[in-house]
Amino acid sequence: MKESFKKFIGINKNEEARNQWLSETLAAIPPGLRILDAGAGELRNKPLCTHLNYVSQDVCQYQGDGDGQGLQTGTWDTSNIDVVCDITNIPEADASFDVILCSEVFEHLPDALRALDEFSRLLKQDGKLIITAPFASLVHFAPYHFVSGFSRYWYEYHLPLRNFIILELIPNGDWFSYTKQEILRLPGMARHYGSWCWPLAYLVTAIGCLYFSLHGKSRTAEDVGCFGWHCIAVKS
Repeated sequence: MKESFKKFIGINKNEEARNQWLSETLAAIPPGLRILDAGAGELRNKPLCTHLNYVSQDVCQYQGDGDGQGLQTGTWDTSNIDVVCDITNIPEADASFDVILCSEVFEHLPDALRALDEFSRLLKQDGKLIITAPFASLVHFAPYHFVSGFSRYWYEYHLPLRNFIILELIPNGDWFSYTKQEILRLPGMARHYGSWCWPLAYLVTAIGCLYFSLHGKSRTAEDVGCFGWHCIAVKS
């Protein structure tokens, strides 16, 4: 019931859209290819790769409680990871993979560019790199949260320098959908952090929801902000 309500009001729109894109993108990969799921965590994308030769990697440092700051999951099980190592130093030979997937990981890396270098090494010629990463990210998994997000220009600048050709780069949502998500968070955040006027947060949220149900716009606002960017690139 709780999850159905969240879906109805759109509080999980970010995740739902990303999962749909990943499902369609991974389903389009020819069967039997070898794929690396880099930073695979709890293997949430493994069911989307049953037609592929799937290998998961994670550093396996996060346990669910972190340092107690920001947003934490409470539990986090990485016991089924295939390769436990640093994402910038994966013990596989050059050109070992046909596809590399890295979803919602870059914000947890001190240096995401080093990960890109490693992906370039591991991918075969004409291999595909599939990335999702937030554009705007609240602190989560602390202390393993190092970057608030990545713009489209980050991909357009850094991927070509590593001989990647971008095939697809699309926004997940826009500024309006991101703002709606944060307004929906307001009551829970107000109560969690002890705001004395937290009941007013429900009124603000209700007014916000009314606005978003009525508003119209002539164009989307991903040029200002969005949940994140979805990228497919090929190693040239």
